[in-house]
Amino acid sequence: MRRTARLLSGTALAAATAGLLAAAPAYAGEDDGSGGLQIYPSAVVPGGRAAADTAACGEDGTAAGDASAVGAGSFTLTASGPEGRAAGEFRVPPGAQPGTYEIVARCAEGDRRVTGDLVVTLTSAERVYPRGSVKTGVGGALGPDPVQTAAGVAALAVAAAGGTWLLHRRARGDGM
Repeated sequence: MRRTARLLSGTALAAATAGLLAAAPAYAGEDDGSGGLQIYPSAVVPGGRAAADTAACGEDGTAAGDASAVGAGSFTLTASGPEGRAAGEFRVPPGAQPGTYEIVARCAEGDRRVTGDLVVTLTSAERVYPRGSVKTGVGGALGPDPVQTAAGVAALAVAAAGGTWLLHRRARGDGM
């Protein structure tokens, strides 16, 4: 009986928590379903560029963007595209510290305010492909350092000669 009650109360608690978490976004922020402020890409390295756009300002709407939280200052969002979206671009300063920053846009008409988050990271989300030679050691007979190559070949020759001499001595029965 006690185990069943515990199981049912745990299930009810989990369902109530899931319901509250699902309802929370409806009341968070100042967005009324017009999309808020989207930031592309959502994660940027210092010195990189980010674009912001919103449909909250209506058709042919413009907005004043504020990225001073990250140190980028003001930027303008102008009407673009057939869907009535306002878009703009700003540059994240090279000295920006990693973290999450709130970017704000205020529509020119109606004084509507929308926000979006920008994440500044030290690593790029883009794939970086290696260039040049791989540094994996000496690299063979035509490697970048002929002195190291010669030393390696000499060490292998001494080891081979010593091993051969020991095996020959053992086979003759000279003792070890």
